[in-house]
Amino acid sequence: MFMSGSFVFAAPLFVRFASLEFNAMHPSLPESAPSGLGRRSALLGTFGLVALASARAVAAAPSAKKKQPEVWPHASQVPGGVARLSLGPAARRPQAFSSDLPLLVVGDAIEWTALVGIPLAAVPGEASIAVRTEGGNEKQIAYTVSPKQYREQRLTVPPRTVDLSPEDEARYERERAHLATVMATFTDLRPDAALQMRVPVPGRRSSSFGLRRVFNGQSRNPHSGMDIAAGTGTPVLAPLPGRVIDTGDYFFNGGTVWLDHGGGLLTMYCHLSRIDSKVGDVLKTGEQLAAVGATGRVTGPHLHWSVMLNRAMVDPALFVAA
Repeated sequence: MFMSGSFVFAAPLFVRFASLEFNAMHPSLPESAPSGLGRRSALLGTFGLVALASARAVAAAPSAKKKQPEVWPHASQVPGGVARLSLGPAARRPQAFSSDLPLLVVGDAIEWTALVGIPLAAVPGEASIAVRTEGGNEKQIAYTVSPKQYREQRLTVPPRTVDLSPEDEARYERERAHLATVMATFTDLRPDAALQMRVPVPGRRSSSFGLRRVFNGQSRNPHSGMDIAAGTGTPVLAPLPGRVIDTGDYFFNGGTVWLDHGGGLLTMYCHLSRIDSKVGDVLKTGEQLAAVGATGRVTGPHLHWSVMLNRAMVDPALFVAA
């Protein structure tokens, strides 16, 4: 058996075929004539032609597709996901808005892309953003939000963190008003910004984004972050370069740090046992900002990590390697 590329030849049939072809070109040589130099040359020539044809076929075949580089964050057009919408080429970065909220726009003059954080409360169906160009023109770009069913999680916590006293309710309302100003932060994106994040702490993901939370039998808002199981005191590291825009001890979140990464992309770290940074600090990727703890409404030590994009909490898993 002879093999050449994707061609396979049975030896007796191939020799027979070559002999007949040679005799047809040279009728003076009978088919039964002993193999001589001429016939050997013909066979070798036929082998050469087949090999040449095989090589040409391989060269002409489409090459294997090259693996495309990953983009961050990954697109996931569901509640709690991120839509990546092409804005096309433009000399300068276009301005894009979702319900009047500015959007993060990445890319260059060849191709700009708007990154749209989709709220967990978004109703599946048609949605759109507005894009403003230098000339003041505005156009709408439509996209579709697909439905997604998140799992349910039931937890038992101290009753006072579910049924709030008047004092705790007043404290929560003060904190909520303050955090609204923190979440409205929008600064320019660094020109060299890369959006792939490193996980802030090593550990098992003990609770995923989007879980429908039931505390002491009472339904509450879905889980708006990723919980990572880690021991108290484990260092919490910045997943991207960022500036500390808020720190504090909050009723539900306990010890908390917020980072601003530019373009409306914020990250939050909760239930901290220790805060090692202060407002105004500029951190590099991998620099320590705090330590894991069990403060606020928790069932044990872990890090609650949230990612916010255009004021919508989105799944942190879209920003990290699997």
